[in-house]
Amino acid sequence: MARTEGDSWDLASSVGATATMVAAGRAVASRDPRGLIDDPFAAPLVRAVGIEFFTKVVDGEFDMADLDPSNGASMQARIDEMALRTRFFDDYFLDSTRGGVRQVVILASGLDSRAYRLPWPDGTVVYEVDQPAVIEFKTSTLAAIGAEPTAERRTVAVDLREDWPAALRAAGFDSEAPTAWCAEGLLIYLPPEAQDLLFDNVTALSASGSTVATEYVPGIRQFDPEKARAATAQMREHGLDLDMPSLIYHGERNHVMEYLTSLGWQVTGTSRAELFAQHDVPMVDRDNDPLGEIVYVSATYQKR
Repeated sequence: MARTEGDSWDLASSVGATATMVAAGRAVASRDPRGLIDDPFAAPLVRAVGIEFFTKVVDGEFDMADLDPSNGASMQARIDEMALRTRFFDDYFLDSTRGGVRQVVILASGLDSRAYRLPWPDGTVVYEVDQPAVIEFKTSTLAAIGAEPTAERRTVAVDLREDWPAALRAAGFDSEAPTAWCAEGLLIYLPPEAQDLLFDNVTALSASGSTVATEYVPGIRQFDPEKARAATAQMREHGLDLDMPSLIYHGERNHVMEYLTSLGWQVTGTSRAELFAQHDVPMVDRDNDPLGEIVYVSATYQKR
């Protein structure tokens, strides 16, 4: 079903199910002996959501390579990229806090477990912003297995289409303190104007010394829905009813890095190839990826 204004979802449907898919990728990557990431909470969260396909994946009952045995290397590459994407944002947060930032905001936090698993410095406050049902689900699921945050975790139960800056301030956010912002895996699910508004709000709330990390996906402008459906056809044959093309807002939009620069951020981009090379992970041909190249973006801010 195509996205509509004011649409809603849970973690087993629509855009919410993509958060479960990403968590399943983190769970599989956490079993990799190379130790690129360690997310012990990904698998329990995926099981609690209850999508059979992803539960079988995290429990090792279903090998992603089984989707296309002739293309097992490509499937492994997707898991590798999920590990490296996670590692990029993990390192970003750790670098920001080593630089003295003690206020963190994770936008559309979904099943992100960083508030529970990263070694945050004393005094760090982590704000998680997402829809009320998503926040409640993750909080109660992790509490049930005895997980405790490693920082002061403050939840902001609000849809990003609403006045989330006001909700963030009401939760105690201090716009005079430097902040480490994260918008991971979010932008392609926003209309172009909402993407701009997101960064406008982030900038307005940022003190000097703040940082932000996100991704830039150039291919979203020339996104081919049929190519994307072909890439996920076998997953549908295995019972996963997730039509990615209908969830994404594709077409023309502002260049993420250029837009942030125009707002006063000093921006650095790391390509997929550079990210793989940094961690000595072989990268296979990804010409069949419907989203094309991905650039991992980090930036710092000095108020004008």
